[in-house]
Amino acid sequence: MHRLKKLLSQLYTGWCLFWFVLIFLLLYPVVYISLQKENWKVVAHHCNRIWGQLFFFMAGMPVKIIYEAEIDPKKTYVFCANHFSYLDIALMGTVLKNYFAFVGKSSVKNIPLFGYMFTQLHIQVDRSSKGSRTKALTRSIKALKSGRSIMIFPEGGIHSTNFPQMVQPFKDGAFSMAIENQVPLVPVSLVDNYKVMPEILMWPHQIRVVFHAPIDTTGLTKKDLNDLKTQVYGVIQGTLDKYKA
Repeated sequence: MHRLKKLLSQLYTGWCLFWFVLIFLLLYPVVYISLQKENWKVVAHHCNRIWGQLFFFMAGMPVKIIYEAEIDPKKTYVFCANHFSYLDIALMGTVLKNYFAFVGKSSVKNIPLFGYMFTQLHIQVDRSSKGSRTKALTRSIKALKSGRSIMIFPEGGIHSTNFPQMVQPFKDGAFSMAIENQVPLVPVSLVDNYKVMPEILMWPHQIRVVFHAPIDTTGLTKKDLNDLKTQVYGVIQGTLDKYKA
């Protein structure tokens, strides 16, 4: 039974990979052109969202979005989500309606075609380099000041060895930029991705995303940073525990 399930998982993963690459290649000419000017990049952003929507549909993975409060697509936020799967980036690019920039690993730039798109549209960071972390924070703050939201995984990568338990402590970046710019911070719970893609192979499953109520940072200072991290951790982890049960 285990060998059969592994074979089916391999076949399903191949099916998903086929559609993931095919849809990306079909949209890439439009994406590439729209990356050539700053005011065109919003088109590339919308293309990525279409890419994700088509991929999850063809992969047979229904996505259910749960809003605990209204998220204004024209407003600027810092979005923070748990990070358990390589599928998380594609999913957030699909469900977020706001014009946003990811803060992600600089190693992504080495992926053919996708790497070029990511470096032009999003913010790369090498967490082992203090200079890179500082530069990424500066770029993120600049994006927020321009009215563009930021999406970041505050765990700093996929580090948990006991899903759905997140690792602590969270990295400071998301909370520092939210406080400095006095923009709301939105916790996001990705409930099922570790069941769909715990490692490399995938398995079909409904995907649920919970957008929690924005946390107002007006009046907060650096002294409140750790309390804000604790609050966000509690909101996301509490939801993950509830859905696991």
